[in-house]
Amino acid sequence: MRVLLELIRIILIFGIAGTIISNIVNGIYINIGVNQYGWLGYIAILLLLFVWYRNKLQFSGWYSGKAKEKLPKMASQVIIMCSLFLLCAPPVLSVLQMIFH
Repeated sequence: MRVLLELIRIILIFGIAGTIISNIVNGIYINIGVNQYGWLGYIAILLLLFVWYRNKLQFSGWYSGKAKEKLPKMASQVIIMCSLFLLCAPPVLSVLQMIFH
């Protein structure tokens, strides 16, 4: 039962936080004129939420299994850097597309 509650909690966290953050990022993209590649920002948001859950939120939930560990520091840093790269990619790709077309 605890596993089911934790799964519902994960879905709600990713759904609610992901929706709020993606609306903010999408608003920024629209304001700066990015019409394509917005899906890269959505992937970045999912990666950031994954790191947040694994390093902070999993310790405050219902599940009390033995597999609760933080991500290794290097893995967290790599995922966050990839996420930041993906967040910055749509505006850069849109500018490059306008230049070369």
